[in-house]
Amino acid sequence: MKIRFGVGLGADTAPGQLAGIVDHLESSGVDSLWFSELVYSPAVDPVVGMAYTLARTTRLKAGTSVAVLPGRHPVLVAKQLASLAAVAPKRVLPVFGLRSAIPAEREVFVVPDGERAAVFDESLRVLRAALVDDDTTYRGRYFTVNGAGVAPRPVPPLDIWLGGSAPAAFRRIGALADGWLGSFLTPDEARAGREAIERAAERAGRRIEPDHFGISLAVLDGTDLPDEVAAAVRRRRPGVDPAELIAAGWDRLHRQLDAYIDAGLTKFVIRPAGKAPLDGFIDRFVTELVGRQN
Repeated sequence: MKIRFGVGLGADTAPGQLAGIVDHLESSGVDSLWFSELVYSPAVDPVVGMAYTLARTTRLKAGTSVAVLPGRHPVLVAKQLASLAAVAPKRVLPVFGLRSAIPAEREVFVVPDGERAAVFDESLRVLRAALVDDDTTYRGRYFTVNGAGVAPRPVPPLDIWLGGSAPAAFRRIGALADGWLGSFLTPDEARAGREAIERAAERAGRRIEPDHFGISLAVLDGTDLPDEVAAAVRRRRPGVDPAELIAAGWDRLHRQLDAYIDAGLTKFVIRPAGKAPLDGFIDRFVTELVGRQN
């Protein structure tokens, strides 16, 4: 199975840095660049960042890690993805999630109270139909679409990956998605998630490709976790040792990667933790990880 490593950008990456980052990654043989949904930050919007990256390069892939789908009309999202795929075939990597990880931003993605999961499921069905069918007609609880024709249709069809780590997320991925990008999970938890997704896909009469399981990981350029980083991890995953989720140093990251690969994961989005200069992070990323791709 193909093992691939991409670079994830965080909230502190200013738009003015993007040109240098993209050029550096393109010239260094890095597989992909990933944009997070961070509305109230200097970070570039994921779709804008993907468009800029794909237009500026000929090889580098671009993805979202992750973008929020509920609260956006899925046909408009399909049009954006189809347009990107027409500009850069086989280089568009959309990953969607249920809601923002930042509570203050959740009000931006408006859905009926208590129905976000149901809206997500229906959005995925409409999105898929709009990307694949010539003439989509859909009447559901939340969306009505008559004769939707998103053009040009991506060829081959785009793979739609999802994030999430709850049992309901695993069921959704198995039933409706093409792959999984997890985060803040130990290798054992990631293995259990992969197996749960495969079981859900089998129940739905589907199959997730074995190399369509990945995870987003953070690495520090040092051997000690700063207190603020450890505290942020504990808020996200109470009861889990932060050292299991954030790699303190590149040697530690390699050991973690070995465990995730043994758990059946092959796609990795690696992001810097802390305040290390991004140029230095990218140089170290290239030295440490590009040679591990197969």
